[in-house]
Amino acid sequence: MSKRPIVMISSYPPRLCGIATFCEEAREFIQKANPDREVLVISHTDGEGEGVIPIIDISQRLWWRPVADKIHELQPYCVHVEHEYGLYNYVDERGQSDGNEGLLNLLEAISDVPTIMEPHTVHGRLTDYEADFIFKMCARIDVVLFKCHYQKWRLDWNFAGRDWPTPQNIMVIPHGARADRRYSWAQVVELRKDLGLDKVEHLSNHLVGLIGWIQSNKRWDILTCMWEEIAEEVKDRTGKDWDLLAAGTWRDPNHKADYDRYRSDVELLERKKLAHYYEFVPRGEVYYKMMAVCDFIVLPSTDETQSGTLARIIALNKPYVTTAPMEGLTAQTLESGGGLLFTNRDMLKKHVIEMCINRDLRQRLGDNLKRYLDNTVAWEVVAEQYNEAYSLAAEATRTGTEVELAKEF
Repeated sequence: MSKRPIVMISSYPPRLCGIATFCEEAREFIQKANPDREVLVISHTDGEGEGVIPIIDISQRLWWRPVADKIHELQPYCVHVEHEYGLYNYVDERGQSDGNEGLLNLLEAISDVPTIMEPHTVHGRLTDYEADFIFKMCARIDVVLFKCHYQKWRLDWNFAGRDWPTPQNIMVIPHGARADRRYSWAQVVELRKDLGLDKVEHLSNHLVGLIGWIQSNKRWDILTCMWEEIAEEVKDRTGKDWDLLAAGTWRDPNHKADYDRYRSDVELLERKKLAHYYEFVPRGEVYYKMMAVCDFIVLPSTDETQSGTLARIIALNKPYVTTAPMEGLTAQTLESGGGLLFTNRDMLKKHVIEMCINRDLRQRLGDNLKRYLDNTVAWEVVAEQYNEAYSLAAEATRTGTEVELAKEF
């Protein structure tokens, strides 16, 4: 590898963090798309692995200085920052947050280096703090990557309402998804054995999945409270048994009480031979395997902009049911045509029953997801879009000009 490296800044495994998992997967495909460059990661101090430089110590107010020094030492082709507010939040001895000021200082310090940033939380209606940060961040970055088109046109509305100019350096690049995790029916049968599900005597051949990190906003209880009625109606109408497969675990102590409650609800259904709970850490190959054994997935989130869970659903071409309106979840459901949206309990129940009894519907939604994956969100497609962003940032730095891209509307 003779060319200058691409340097990502992000949390990284083994940290149990959605951004860490995202970065690990994105890095894999960025490397494949740039075989002549190293792709390195500057991570927090708990990051590990080849090419990982774990020097972000967020307990230090000036954490960003050694990061800036390392970037200048590496002389990268481009710096690619993964952003979530909590990742770069320094809290002082009084318990006061710096509001990501350290990150803005880092961006100032490396302004001579081509830099892009990929914020993972851009709400449709920004708080004053979020709007201020995004404005300052866009002014310090060559290219900003939003995940959805609605985020770009809503930003124009957010900023116009404050009488601010709208940044013109925003590209839309969707959340990537793997195209190499699709399983045949014969493979699914083997996966059930691999996961030990064949040992669960009451578990039917048809499964509805609640899969992923168990958090307060992932409202499993919305489905579990009506599952007994759903299973009974589906059995009456089709003569077939359907079971609920709830699988995952908790990672945030603030969500432990809801995890205990959600798990208890599933175990009550399990005693009635209507469900099964499976504890696992949702990352890596097993995450895909767990989803693969389900006929479709329910993602009842009540607060979500982007979702690694949805990316895996798309990767497997699994039809799904999810909440609306819910920012990125709704946007990708409409764009892909791969899922059904619900806004109340009755709609959720109706859609889950329809999914269970209508195989043609499941097939049609799965086919839509396959096309969407292959043409729009496959990591191979996304990595080439990243390369375009890197090129724009490099040219902007070389010429001293700002990147100007067209507005969405």
